[in-house]
Amino acid sequence: MTEHPENQPSPDAPQSQEIRHASIGALVPAHVARGIFTTGAVVLQGQHEFIVDFLLRMQQPHQVAARIVMPPVVVGQFIAALQDNLRKYEDRFGPIQLPVIPNQGQQVRQSAEELYDTLKINEDVQSGAYANTVIIGHSPTEFSFDFITSFFPRSGVSARVFMATVNARRLLDSLQHSYQQFQQRLKNPPAPPEAPPHDPYQRPSGDWPPGL
Repeated sequence: MTEHPENQPSPDAPQSQEIRHASIGALVPAHVARGIFTTGAVVLQGQHEFIVDFLLRMQQPHQVAARIVMPPVVVGQFIAALQDNLRKYEDRFGPIQLPVIPNQGQQVRQSAEELYDTLKINEDVQSGAYANTVIIGHSPTEFSFDFITSFFPRSGVSARVFMATVNARRLLDSLQHSYQQFQQRLKNPPAPPEAPPHDPYQRPSGDWPPGL
C-alpha cells in the first residue's frame, strides 16, 4: 500500500474535533452545593444572550441572589423542560394555585430602572454565572434548578437555585414572554444605520504610514 505523506496531517497544523459528553454527574463546587433560595425572577434580554436574575425580596434590602446568563437556544430548551416539569408536577400533586393579591390591579408596574434602583447586587453576582444546560427537579413545594456549564472534559454546576412551586410557574410565564419578544425581534430586525458621508480627507484607520 502506497502512503502519501502530503495527505497526512502535520503535527504542527491546527486541529479541531467535536466533543460530546453527558451533563449527568456534573461537578458541584462546594460553594454552589447548598444552593440559593429565591422568591422570584426577572428575565432580561441582552444583545446576544438572556439574563435571568433570581431575586430575594423578603427583607430589606431586596437583592439579586443569583444571575444566570444563557444563550437564546438554551432558553428555548429551558422553557420546554420547565413546561414538562410543571405538567408532571400537576399530574402528581394537582393544579398549582396562584395566591390572590388584594388590590393587585391597582399596583403600578415598575420599569426595569425603577426595580433595579431598589435591588442590591453584590460584586460576586454582578457578572453572572454562565449556563448552557439546565437540570430541573421538584418536591411537593419547591423547584430546583441546576445551571450547568457543559464543557469538556467535565461538566460543572455553575449555580443552584431553589424557588417555591408557584414562583416556578411565574418564572415560566416571564421566560415565555421574553422569548416571544426575542423571536419577534428576529422577524423584524432594526434597519442598519446609514453610512456616514465619505470624507476624502479622512485619515485611514489602522497604522499610518502602513506597515508601522
